[in-house]
Amino acid sequence: MTPTGDERSHQPGRFPVWAIILLALIGAIILLGAGVLGGLSFRSVGMIRGLATTPAAPPENPSVCDAERVARDVLPTIVTIGVTAADGSGGTGSGEIITADGYILTNNHVIAPAAEGAEIVVLFNDGSTHRAKLVGRSPRADIAVVKVEASSLPVIQQGNSSSLQVGQPVVALGAPLGLSSTVTTGVVSALGRTVPVQGEGDRNAVLANAIQTDASINPGNSGGALVDCDGRLVGVNSAIATVPGATGVAGGGSVGIGFAVPEAVAIPIAEQIIKTGRVTYPTFGIGVTPIQPGSSGSEQSGLYVQSVTAGGPTAQAGIRPGDIITEVDGRPVGSIDDLTAIQLTRKPGDDVKVTYVRDGTEKRTTVTLGEG
Repeated sequence: MTPTGDERSHQPGRFPVWAIILLALIGAIILLGAGVLGGLSFRSVGMIRGLATTPAAPPENPSVCDAERVARDVLPTIVTIGVTAADGSGGTGSGEIITADGYILTNNHVIAPAAEGAEIVVLFNDGSTHRAKLVGRSPRADIAVVKVEASSLPVIQQGNSSSLQVGQPVVALGAPLGLSSTVTTGVVSALGRTVPVQGEGDRNAVLANAIQTDASINPGNSGGALVDCDGRLVGVNSAIATVPGATGVAGGGSVGIGFAVPEAVAIPIAEQIIKTGRVTYPTFGIGVTPIQPGSSGSEQSGLYVQSVTAGGPTAQAGIRPGDIITEVDGRPVGSIDDLTAIQLTRKPGDDVKVTYVRDGTEKRTTVTLGEG
């Protein structure tokens, strides 16, 4: 039996014609809506992608420096220093221009042969070369100044090493292994290191309050600049730690432990050299020798006072020959280098607190440093 129209309209599982037309219209609207929504979604994704590719403003305290910008700004102030002796021997190091009329800061060990007549040639970042003369040097602090005859040179900006923080990003620039205009990045690994390095004669040079960094430093980087993220000089790269007993490139190259003379030590010395051609240091007016427990019958480690300059700073503070100095400014001392570090970071007239032992009794006094 064929159902009537009314019966068909109520038969389960089938739709009336008007319902099919209505669903078709709704479907068209839904598809159109989906197209609009899809367009909106696509546009939204495009907007999100646009935001994602827009460079974000750099944070106030970045975890890494913009090395490309630092290199662009600072490399024109960095030089490669070549030193050649009369017998043809020589070496290379690095330096930075600190005045527009040609004064260049570097390490003493870079230019030391020049004190015996070796020739100094400076290679600038633009490829030009100039002969240089030795102005003065501090073997004790491993700092020196040379000069070229030039004018209107680019000058490195001076930073503030006293404001450095452990973990702060830094950039090292110089000529490792003679490779001029090399840039490496890292962080300040530690501060306030006292680092004895090989000096001249039987006396060490001392990197006082040295900055430790993991920025890659290799032979030839000596004398180059350690800068902050604004390209300001905070240290003079001077030494690296190497693996004991290692040989070859791996043994003599960077292992992530480098040391720089802080700007607060290097710049005052450079200014003295430029002004007077030499460096003077504050003095204790004392002669000491390191001792260890059990040596010379002593149970106390420290610095044994051998002599005291009559009327000098230490004598005025009441210290006598035979006393044993155990602390200076609250820090234990056991090497002459410890006193040298004090001299390199202080000036005449500064007060230094000293703890010493006399006849088994601990005493304290204050030494006012004299003019060296």
